[in-house]
Amino acid sequence: METPDLTTRLHLHLVSDSTGETLESVAKAGLARFEGVEAIKHFWPMVRSEGHLERVLDEVAKRPGLVLYTLVNGGVRNLLESRCIALGLPFVSALDPTINALSLLLGQTATTRPGRQHIMDAAYFRRVDAINYTMAHDDGAGQDDWNEADIVLIGVSRSSKTPTSIYLANRGYKTANMPIVTQSPPSPELFRLTKPLLVGLTTSTDRLVAVRRNRLLTMGQTPDTDYVDNDVVAAEVAFARRLFADHDIPVIDVTRRSIEETAAAIINLVQAREDQEGAK
Repeated sequence: METPDLTTRLHLHLVSDSTGETLESVAKAGLARFEGVEAIKHFWPMVRSEGHLERVLDEVAKRPGLVLYTLVNGGVRNLLESRCIALGLPFVSALDPTINALSLLLGQTATTRPGRQHIMDAAYFRRVDAINYTMAHDDGAGQDDWNEADIVLIGVSRSSKTPTSIYLANRGYKTANMPIVTQSPPSPELFRLTKPLLVGLTTSTDRLVAVRRNRLLTMGQTPDTDYVDNDVVAAEVAFARRLFADHDIPVIDVTRRSIEETAAAIINLVQAREDQEGAK
């Protein structure tokens, strides 16, 4: 007897006058609240003229679904809304409630220039600088200038240090990371750093063994070494935890956290430290 397909399929049209990144984030966050939904996303970026929108709407009509949009040009917006009404399609302006609330609070009218969040301002170049720094300081590299970092992540192998570092870099934080190896403890210089915030990442032994075993299999290596031995891995995790405690390093358990959740917790630690220093 076949199991019935309970998946709901939805065409989702993301129409933007910029890159569409904002819409993608909104759609992802919204869809995460529903089970059994397969969203077929159609991206329509850089739509800034009625002629371009007409071509997009012809494609939308062939695959009807929900239309999410961020359009600042009044004529283009009006055309999209009127055509969606004619086609019987639901449509949502993703940013209108937030922009309207800000406009009311600030007493200002929002600008009509699309894509302003992507202008290459000082914050943009800081983010690029952070990414370059982080890529050059992965896995213990470049320790001579670690004091230029905002954050240094330390933890045993495969505790999500590198992906978390890259995510933080994309948020503008210069991030270095270093593996903890039981046979070769970190240099005392690491714990004398004054500028960066040191953060320890830990995880459960079972999860770590599973991640390492999968890594070895992916690389075509035999998963029959101390690297995935349960007792050896448990000793590594315990050693790292003692090291964190000895040096009063804040610890984040990544066992049940996504990279984004781990990074958010680290950013909270950074901000708490800045608030504490600012209050002195």
